[in-house]
Amino acid sequence: METGTLIEVLYFARVAEHTGMRRETVPLAAPTPAGEWLQALVERFPTLAPASHLKLAINQEHARASDLIRPGDEIAVFDPVTGG
Repeated sequence: METGTLIEVLYFARVAEHTGMRRETVPLAAPTPAGEWLQALVERFPTLAPASHLKLAINQEHARASDLIRPGDEIAVFDPVTGG
């Protein structure tokens, strides 16, 4: 798999506890709305539900559900108030 089809995902605080990891590299074949990607994450890790309370940053900038995640991006997933 080419690195251009991957994203780096960082998990913080409670999110890291529920996923069992602090980071992972995952495939992303095409640009995907952040909200859609987040919903797929919750499907992988149901204890994160509901997805609406989680926050995302794309390349270190807070993201809205309509923002696109693109191959090669770095994604951070965290609760609205997080301690690291």
